[in-house]
This record gives sequence, C-alpha cells and structure tokens, in this order.
Amino acid sequence: MAARPRHWKIDAGPGGPISARASVPEDFELGRGPAIVLGHGAGSDHLHPFMVALQTGIAAEGIAAITFNFPYREQGRNAPDRTPVLEAAFERVVETVRERLSPGALFLGGKSLGGRMASHLAAKGVECRGLVFFGYPLHPPNRPDKARTAHLPDIRCPMLFLAGTRDSLSDLSLLRGTLQGLRPRPTLHVIEGADHSFKVLKRSGRTHEEVVSELISVACAWMKSKL
Repeated sequence: MAARPRHWKIDAGPGGPISARASVPEDFELGRGPAIVLGHGAGSDHLHPFMVALQTGIAAEGIAAITFNFPYREQGRNAPDRTPVLEAAFERVVETVRERLSPGALFLGGKSLGGRMASHLAAKGVECRGLVFFGYPLHPPNRPDKARTAHLPDIRCPMLFLAGTRDSLSDLSLLRGTLQGLRPRPTLHVIEGADHSFKVLKRSGRTHEEVVSELISVACAWMKSKL
C-alpha cells in the first residue's frame, strides 16, 4: 500500500523543536485509521535505516507510522536527554498525531530507548491501544541485576516484546520471568540468534533484511489483532 510521507516540526516543550516524519497510507481515514508512534534508539535518530525500514514496512501494511527525533539528536548531541525531557518530547508527538491524524487506534513503541519511553508514558496513563517494543532495554549491557522493570506493572494496555536471543540489554530468562508477572500478559516474539540491533550471525542463513521483514510482519499482525 502506497504511503505519503509528511515532514513535521514539533515543539517538544523543554527540549525545543524537533523533526518528525509521518508515513501515512493513501487510504488512511481520519478518525478511523490505525497509527503507531515510534521512538528511536539511544545511539541513532529517526532517519536511521532500521527506523526507516520499520516505518516504511508498517505503512505498507496500512498502519500510519510516525517517527521523530528526541531533542538531543535533533541538536546533534550523542548523550540522551534526561528522562523528563525524553518523555515530554514523546508525549508532544503523540498529541500532534492525535491532532493531525485523529487515529482510530493509536499504538506507541520504538527501538530500545524509544520503546522504554513509550512504556513510561503508558505507565503514567497516556492512552494507547498497545505498546510495541523492538528490543526493549531491560537492563544496561550485560547487567541483568540492574533491571528497569519497576514501572511495567503499572501498564494496563497490551504489549508486544520483540527480542533477540543474543541481546545484551535484555536477558531472555529475565524478560520471560518479568512478563509472566504482568497483566494483561504481554506477547513475546523471539528472534533466534539476533542481537540488540537484530543483527544475526552469517551461519544463521538469514539476512538482516529478512529479520526486519519478520519484525514488521509480526508487529503489524499483532496490532491488527488489537483493532
């Protein structure tokens, strides 16, 4: 399905203006069509190839996909902003999407840091149909003893976790144990051999493009099941 890209400048509050890109299917119906807002990972921006691939693939499935820069990346900095600044920027993008597209169902999510900020908003009560995490950063690299899970029980919407078996930021046994205690029970989709960037070893016989295609297919099917 063809999608028409739109480029927005959004006032992100304390973080200043940020760039956003919306891929909107041509047959998207204001007030009825589904949409997802995706935040980028800590070391990238909203135009990173992985983010562009997700956005393009999701829009091709009939779901409007909106990406954006957190303020630190918009300003060319590498160190992420403080959490309140990140949350405020994400929430302002959500408000803008509601104002301009009026989606019938709005999902939130993202890659790593972006997904974690989406979970913060949902835990604070920002309304959404569900959360989609592409590599949720459950803990710092190789430090499962420093789990970032305290806010997850406060989330009341459905959640989809897409995780790799070689992800150094998300120990799979810890992730499974964490999800078992949440209600409603989240959905977990595991990519065998994938690291935090969803890169797989050559001996797997799969390409990165094939893995990304699987991520998009699983995410879109899950979102459509929640409509």
